[in-house]
Amino acid sequence: MKIGFLVIYLLLLTITRDCTCERCDDWGEDTRKLTQAYDGEPVRIRCPLFEDYLKHNYSTAHSAGLTLMWYWIGKGKDLEEPINIRLPDNRISKDKDILWFRPVILNDTGNYTCMLRNTTFCLKIAFPLEVLKKDPNSCVSNDKTPEVVTFQLGDTATLTCPDTKGYYPADVTPTVNWYRNCLLVDQFVDRHPQGLSLQFSNVLQRYEGNYTCIVSYEENARAYNLTRTFYVKTIASHFYARAPVMITPNDKQTFEFLVGGELNIECKVYFSYVNNSFTDIGWTVNGKTEGDFTDPRLHVNESVTMDPTSPGAKTVTKELRIRKITPDELKHNYTCTARNTLGVVSRQALVREKVGTPRYITELACGLGATLFLVVCFVVVYHVYWLEMVLFYRAHFGTDETIGDGKEYDIYVSYARNAEEEEFVLVTLRGVLENEFGYKLCIFDRDSLPGGNTVEAVFEFIQRSRRMIVVLSPDYLTDKSISMLELKLGIVCHNAVCTSLIIVEYKPLNGTHTTISKLKESVPVVSWEGESSRRSSSKFWKALRLALPLRSLNTRSSWNESCSSQSDISLDQIQKKKRRLKETSNEQPPKTSSIDKSVPVGTVKLKNGSKGGKACQCCVTYCDSDNRLRSKCRAGAKPKWETHLCKPVTYGNKTRWVQNGTVQQAPAPPPVATFSLQQYTDLSNNNSDFYVL
Repeated sequence: MKIGFLVIYLLLLTITRDCTCERCDDWGEDTRKLTQAYDGEPVRIRCPLFEDYLKHNYSTAHSAGLTLMWYWIGKGKDLEEPINIRLPDNRISKDKDILWFRPVILNDTGNYTCMLRNTTFCLKIAFPLEVLKKDPNSCVSNDKTPEVVTFQLGDTATLTCPDTKGYYPADVTPTVNWYRNCLLVDQFVDRHPQGLSLQFSNVLQRYEGNYTCIVSYEENARAYNLTRTFYVKTIASHFYARAPVMITPNDKQTFEFLVGGELNIECKVYFSYVNNSFTDIGWTVNGKTEGDFTDPRLHVNESVTMDPTSPGAKTVTKELRIRKITPDELKHNYTCTARNTLGVVSRQALVREKVGTPRYITELACGLGATLFLVVCFVVVYHVYWLEMVLFYRAHFGTDETIGDGKEYDIYVSYARNAEEEEFVLVTLRGVLENEFGYKLCIFDRDSLPGGNTVEAVFEFIQRSRRMIVVLSPDYLTDKSISMLELKLGIVCHNAVCTSLIIVEYKPLNGTHTTISKLKESVPVVSWEGESSRRSSSKFWKALRLALPLRSLNTRSSWNESCSSQSDISLDQIQKKKRRLKETSNEQPPKTSSIDKSVPVGTVKLKNGSKGGKACQCCVTYCDSDNRLRSKCRAGAKPKWETHLCKPVTYGNKTRWVQNGTVQQAPAPPPVATFSLQQYTDLSNNNSDFYVL
C-alpha cells in the first residue's frame, strides 16, 4: 500500500514539472533582425537571445544546463515545426548559437524561432528570414535595400566588404570583384580595389551610387558566392560646416499688410551639412513659440529644398500665416530663430500697416481700362465690319455723284466675248447691279445698234458712263479683240479723269503683264471668289459697291436700305427721278442743229434721252477703215487729254499715216466689210497694238 502511494506521488511530481516547463516566456517576433539573402548563397543566422536579451553568452547558458533548439514556420504556413538539421547533403546545420544554410534556397523563407530551455526554464524569440532572387541581367535585387555609407567630399575613404569572415576557412583566399551599379570595372578613377576593400583617394560627388562586392570561394569541393551591396552617399566636407544662415527676414526688408487681410511672412534659412547635427527653425510671435499657438487663424507651413551643389546642405522655409489680421497684431513682435550644433541665429521681421490706394487713382485706372477695352473692341469691330461701316457712312453722309454730272450710265462693262464670261456679265453681274443695287449698266453688245463706227460708239459709251468695270481674265487680253479696244479707251478716259476704272478679277492671269500690274496699283481691284461671292451680301459685292458711284439716301430712306444687300438708294426713287426728267423733256420739244445732222444714224442707241451736263475733257484721234484721219471730241470741249490712235505725217504735199509702226502711202479706199479687223498703233500709250472692229 505504501509503495502504491509513493509511485503516485512521483508521477504527480513529474507532471507538475512538465507543466511548469510548458509555461515559456515568448518575446514575440523581432522584425529588426530581418535577414535578407540571395538564392544559392551561404547564409548564417545568429540567435538574438545572446545579443540583446540575455547577459550571458551561449557557453555560459550551455554550462548552466540550458539547451538551444530551433523551429520555423514556412511562408504561407501556420504550423511551427522543428528544423531538420540531419539532411543527407548537410545543407542545414547548427554551430552553437548559429544556424547555417549552405546554401539557402527560396523555400527557406519564413519565421525562425530559437528557444533556450531546461526542465524549469524556457525563453524564445522569433525573427524573419527572406530569400531573394537577383533581378534579370543584374547583380542584385531591387527588393533588397542596400546599406548607406556616407563619405565627405574631398576626403580619403575606404569601403570594406562586410560580413564575409567566418564563411570560408582561414587558409582560403577568396576572389573579390567590385561593381558600381552592377558594372564590373577593372580600374576605377580615384578608386582602387584591394581585396575586400575599395580605396577612395579623393571622394567626389559623382562617385555616388551602388557599390557591390562579390566574394567567391570553394569549400568541400563546392563553389559559393557572397554578395554584399552598399550605397555610397557624399556629403559636404566638414570644412564647410557652419552655423545657420538666415536669408529672410533681413534688416533691409519690410512687410506691409492691409488690416483685415492676410499676413504671410517667410523665414528662409540655409543649413550647411554638419555631421551628427540637428536642425531646428521656428517662429516666436509676441513672446509665444509655435507650441503655444492657440489662435485658429494662425498657421505655420514648412518646406525643405536640398542643395544640389553641396551634398547634405539644405534650405528650410517656414511660412507664418495669419488670416484677418487686426491693427494690434501688426504691432506684435515676429521673430524667426534657427539653430544647429554650431550656432543659433535669430531675426525679427519688420511689419507695418499698408496704406491703401487713393480712390481717385482707382477710378482713373478703371476709366483708362474701360477706354482701352472700348478701343480694342472698336478696332476688332472695324477690322471685321469695315466695309459695312464705310458703306453706311457713304449712304448717310456722302455726296451724291449722280447729280449734274451729265452722265447717262453708271457703269460700262468690258469683258471677253466668250460663253462663260457673257453668262457672268449678263446674268450675275447685271442681275445684282441693276435689279438689286439699282445701277444703270451699259453693255455694248446689248445697248449699241448695228452699223456705224465701233471706235466712236465705244468711246461715246465710256464717256457717258461714270465707271468702267473691266472683267479681267486670260481671254480678255487676247489679241485682235474688242475688249482690248475698250481697255485702251478706258485707260484714256481714266487718265483724263472722265471715267474711273474698276477691275473685277474674274480669273487669275497667266504670266506677268506689266501694263495690268501698273494699272492695278492705281485703280480698285475686286476679286471674284466663285460660289462664295454669288450672294449679294458677300464681301465681293460690298467691295464693288464701295468703288461704284455714290447715291446718297434721301430723308425717306431707311437703315435697311443702306446697310443691306440692296442699292444705296431705293429703286422707287430712281423711277420717280426718271419720270420727272421725261416730263421736263416733253414740255420742251427738241431742237435740231447742224451738229445733230452730222452724227451717223443708228450708231449709238440712246435710252431715256440725252442729258446735259459737263463735257468730257478728253479727245481721241483715230483712223477709220479708209485710213482717213478723224477726231472724236464733243462740241465746245477743250481737251485736257488727247490721244492719237494713228498719227498723220506730212512729206511735202503728200500725207502718210503710221500703221503697225511703219510709214506708208495713203492707200486707195478699198471696199470695207461690215465686220473687218484693222490694226492700228496707239502712239499715246507705250506704242502697244490694238484692233478696231
